[in-house]
Order: sequence, then structure tokens, then C-alpha cells
Amino acid sequence: MRWLAVLTWLITLPAFAVDCREVTYSGNDYSVCEIDLTKDDLRLFLKDNQGDIIGHFDRLEEILEESSLSFAMNAGMYHEDRAPVGHFVEDGREVMRVIPQAGPGNFGMLPNGVFCIRDGRADVIETLRFVQEQPDCIYATQSGPMLVIDGKRHNRFLPDSIYRNIRNGVGTSADGTRAIFAISDNSVTFYEFANLYLEFFEVPNALYFDGRISRLHAPQLERSDLGVQMGPIIGVVD
Repeated sequence: MRWLAVLTWLITLPAFAVDCREVTYSGNDYSVCEIDLTKDDLRLFLKDNQGDIIGHFDRLEEILEESSLSFAMNAGMYHEDRAPVGHFVEDGREVMRVIPQAGPGNFGMLPNGVFCIRDGRADVIETLRFVQEQPDCIYATQSGPMLVIDGKRHNRFLPDSIYRNIRNGVGTSADGTRAIFAISDNSVTFYEFANLYLEFFEVPNALYFDGRISRLHAPQLERSDLGVQMGPIIGVVD
């Protein structure tokens, strides 16, 4: 009856909708979750039904009630009140307009971009192109800088940079069916982080989300980061 015991064990294993794994590239360690937009229910979250900022992964799981959260990550920069700095659309409703001009900090290091989720696909789109094309996004979040733009690394990233930090972001395949979310497990430069997407994952476009506040919820990796309250959160709902 050993086969029956093995079958029972397999049935009780948790099923994960996303593919999360640990990756080492060019001397740096990353936790990576890959989403299949043709199958996975990827959404952006900001506030609960009472209008309060959700802020934490455990609070988001409470709101989802009977659904489960198989992946989540902070998804874009925010102000002190945790309102999105740039463009934000949740379930088809625009919360914050697009900011196309240059500005201070990483967000304003043009070109920056918008992560746009549509039916069956998701794309990282450079902001000025996004304004021109005006795609009909069900969910969208703007951040910056872009890491990779049309197969090229952002031209302001330097290979000998001394500025290192924990960083997270997202890259998308050309057909929009794959979204690859990554968070560095050690401090990396923008140049190194961009190379992860450009050289290792070979995606045409990738976008930086944030630095030291970066957090990941990945049950497949037995990880759910605590700490600061977040603004926009992105996650896969089962």
C-alpha cells in the first residue's frame, strides 16, 4: 500500500499557480516569480472596501477571504500617505493620472514606464509610448526608471556604480503572456539588476518598482516579508 501513501502525500501538497524560484546571476542572488497571464489571475491592490490602504500581505489575504494569495509584491512608489506617486488603475478605475515629465528621484529618471495588465496579457510600456497608445488597462501602475527599453539597458546605468540597494521590479515577454517579478536578496546596482532581465531572462522591457522597502510574498519559497506598510501591491489570486 506504499503507492497509496505516496498518492495521498502528493494530493495534500499545496498547488502553486505561479513559478517561484531562487536565481543566482553574475554573483547576485534573487527571488523570482514568473506569472502566466493566460492562466493566472494577476491584480493590483491599494485600498479595502472601507477605503483604507491595505498595506500588508496578511491584510490582503484577510480581504480575499476564501481565495488564496499565491504571490504578491510591492508594485510602485508611493507618498507618505501611501498614495501612488504615478499612474494607477485598479479594476478599470483610474486612481492617479499618468506623470509624463522628468522629476526628482528614481521615479523621475526618464524613461520610466507603466506596467499594464489587460485580458490575458501584461506589458511594461515606456511612459511616453503609453500616453500615445493609451492602452485599455484593467490594472496599471507607473514606476521608474525603466530597466530595459526595447531590448536595451537604460543608458544612465553605469557598470562601475557604487550605489547598491535591495531592488525589485518586473519584466514582460514580447507577447505579453509572461511577467517575471524579481527581488534581489542582496544589494545590487541598477546596472546589475537591469542585466538580470536583459541577459538572463532576455525580456524586451523591464521596470523598476522600488528599493529598500521591497517586499515579497511567495508561499512556494516559504517567504512572506514583514516590515513597512506598502502602497500599491500586486498579487496572483487563486
